[in-house]
Amino acid sequence: MAQSVGRTTRRATHAGGAGRSGLGNLIELGAVNSAGDALIAVALAGTMFFNLDVKQAQGQVALYLLVTMAPFALVAPLIGPALDHMRHVRRIAIAGTMLARGLLCWGMAGAVLHKDPVTLMPAAFGALVLSKAFGVSRSAVTPRVLPEGLNLVTANARASFGGLVAASIVAPLGAGLVAVTNAGWAMRIATVVFIAGAFLGLRLPAHVDTPEETAPEAAAPAAEKARWRTLLRVGPVVGEAMRANAALRALSGFLILYLAFLLRTEGFVHPVSPNIALGLLAASAGLGGLVGTALGALLKARAPLGIVFGTLAVATVTAAVCALFFGLIAALAVAFVGALGQSLGKLGLDAIVQREIGEEVRSSTFAVSETIHQLVWVIGGLAGLGMSIIAPNGHIALAIIAAALAVTLTGLVFRRAARRASRRRERRRDREHPSVADTAA
Repeated sequence: MAQSVGRTTRRATHAGGAGRSGLGNLIELGAVNSAGDALIAVALAGTMFFNLDVKQAQGQVALYLLVTMAPFALVAPLIGPALDHMRHVRRIAIAGTMLARGLLCWGMAGAVLHKDPVTLMPAAFGALVLSKAFGVSRSAVTPRVLPEGLNLVTANARASFGGLVAASIVAPLGAGLVAVTNAGWAMRIATVVFIAGAFLGLRLPAHVDTPEETAPEAAAPAAEKARWRTLLRVGPVVGEAMRANAALRALSGFLILYLAFLLRTEGFVHPVSPNIALGLLAASAGLGGLVGTALGALLKARAPLGIVFGTLAVATVTAAVCALFFGLIAALAVAFVGALGQSLGKLGLDAIVQREIGEEVRSSTFAVSETIHQLVWVIGGLAGLGMSIIAPNGHIALAIIAAALAVTLTGLVFRRAARRASRRRERRRDREHPSVADTAA
């Protein structure tokens, strides 16, 4: 049975030339990474949100949102540039993130049993930073293992889908293990998983590493070698994709917190109990993320910016319609579309960064992108938290969100149209007034 499952999995991950190029190995490594992260999450998970009074939970969740930003204080200015400098030894860097997390999990196994926050909190922080470092490395290396005939959106979607499937399988198994034994055993299993991932990282194909002589530092423009990249320095296409994706991320953060607390208040009338409504909300969001990843794997389009803009347009229309007909069904529908938009939008953005940004700063760009989008997700979550307190009316809240998304989409469309018009004018001017060199030729 295990051999049959293994063969089926290998056929799926290595399909379409992914086995020959190395993409299949990267997908499997991502699945191992997600499995280990799921075990950590299960071992550290508490029941605070479900057991506390709503007003108590709001303060705790606000603190949690702020804490989630802490790892990105290192990821963008330090981890991204460090990975760029290590691009000729990427396999070692990837394997190192896995091995280090395995060691941290072993330390956390004892800390969770003895309730030792002095050991547990720094180790958990380190594991989260290394998880982000792995994600940045995987995104940066994907173009080097892209099979011929496969687009970047599909390749990214395959990797994300593999991670989702692995986490969906391992998380309930880990929860059962914690229920039967204790959280320490889940951490010990995670140690084994990450050590296995370190070996898989070293077994990635050699062309994952960029030869030093093919990408000399002197060849990169001065602006491209900056340690910190911003929206003004990544080019117009990447900048537009980042802005659109930021809107989708903020929407996702807002919906998760706003709807979660709204469904638990007595003022929101629905035919099921608050806990069942909350479970349905979580299921809708999870399904939306899964469907978004699956759509990315199926799409054959080679215009990822169109995918990002189209996703933002669908999210805007959905928020507006659900604002008019707000209720439990509308809440579930907008949660589904919000999660789908976050998932599909990120796939499109990653493909744009992989296509537009050179290898010498690609990891830094991904690190900055992840930091920006985590920041807007937290801002969206805090806004949703505040809105659930001051305006517990789904009609008004979703109308405000729909308006904000519409303004963002309109601004991006006009900006892109203006840029295209400017390029057309430049081409027309070049045809009407050719340069001296062209005339002499």
